[in-house]
Amino acid sequence: MKKLFIIPLILIIVLTVFSVKIYSQKEVKTETKPKVLILTDGDFDKTIKKDITMVDFWATWCGPCRRQGPIVDEIANENSDKKVKIYKMDVDKNKETSNKFGIHSIPTIIIFKDGKEIKRLVGLQDKMTLVNALKEVK
Repeated sequence: MKKLFIIPLILIIVLTVFSVKIYSQKEVKTETKPKVLILTDGDFDKTIKKDITMVDFWATWCGPCRRQGPIVDEIANENSDKKVKIYKMDVDKNKETSNKFGIHSIPTIIIFKDGKEIKRLVGLQDKMTLVNALKEVK
């Protein structure tokens, strides 16, 4: 009876040690700080005045916004040419700008060129949709 108990116990120990070894050998990804900057009502007009600017209007309580955020972060981190500035704006903290642009549904992403709205995307957008929208504006 003791042998029947010991064999599974040894098997569990061996599997645990083996899985810990495999896990510790995996490459650990280090997260890079997103290159997305935060906009406020006070600096909005000055920021979008020149060049191409993508602004993600979002809120902390919004589920789709929280799913959109990492996609926007990824695009910002891959934005190697720096010709596009990428920002986020919390609509609850910046009601003036949100009202000015009629932001009623979030997430809303607006692409500006030299201060003028060129493209507006409402709702959760996948990465390729955003990348293609930016290419159209360039």
